Amino acid sequence: MTAAWTRKEGKNPKGGLNAKHGASHEAETGGTLTAPAKVGDKPRRACFLARIGGMPGPMAENGKPTRLALALRAWGASSKEDARAKASAISARNKS
Repeated sequence: MTAAWTRKEGKNPKGGLNAKHGASHEAETGGTLTAPAKVGDKPRRACFLARIGGMPGPMAENGKPTRLALALRAWGASSKEDARAKASAISARNKS
């Protein structure tokens, strides 16, 4: 059987992954996942926003938001451009 994060049962309907994903990852690799840094000026949030802001693909399909759009919304960005802008701003604040 494939890992939970690759199947529907490991995905959160609001975007991102769920507890089954974490358990699957731990069972496969022996490692643990840290909680997401969805708010604040954490470097991990800036990295994620920059990375996902550059991903190809549509924000909506058949009138429904894609998983990309759901993830951006969950991390506080309204679009790919907004994600890139927030990542730059967070990085600039962290450097100063």
